[in-house]
Amino acid sequence: MAPKKKSKKARKTNPEKSENDLEAKYRRSILDVALLQDQIALQGECVLKIQSDRTDLKRHMRNMEQNLQYEIQDHRDINSDLSRMYKTMHSDLTNKVTSLEKEVSHLQEELVLCQEELKRVKREHEEVQQEKDGIISDLQCKLDNMEIDHEKILHETLNGLTSQLSVVRQGWEVESTSLHQNYKERLAEFGLNALDI
Repeated sequence: MAPKKKSKKARKTNPEKSENDLEAKYRRSILDVALLQDQIALQGECVLKIQSDRTDLKRHMRNMEQNLQYEIQDHRDINSDLSRMYKTMHSDLTNKVTSLEKEVSHLQEELVLCQEELKRVKREHEEVQQEKDGIISDLQCKLDNMEIDHEKILHETLNGLTSQLSVVRQGWEVESTSLHQNYKERLAEFGLNALDI
């Protein structure tokens, strides 16, 4: 602080008192200077701290900006990758859908052909079945007729055999009676009775 100017009245005062005032003012000035130096040192420390903090903040800000740039680049890369993947998937799905549509169309055509073939085969099967049924019916009629004919032949044969057996039996009966009579007579010659034997 600048020393105060003395008024004209102070010059007329006592020189000892004036010296004391000067000393007091000097001491006060020294204290003021010391105080100012402390304040300047404190402010210097604050300025240094602020500059250090400012440097740290700038460095931190640069790091943050760099990280932000990295994040932005990563985001762009991810977006680019996702977009590329989406386009690839979309293209693949489109190709797959097209392929499946072609396959469905081809299978539908084959189904129509198979249905027509099935109808033709069924028709042929029905015709063959009708033909078989006709043949079986004819064969059954022939078999029935043959059975009737065989029955007639069998009956005629059995009747003929029965007649022949009857004739033969009558001949055997006559012959056996004659044989029995001969044996009885011979046994009687020897004195034997046929009933005792």
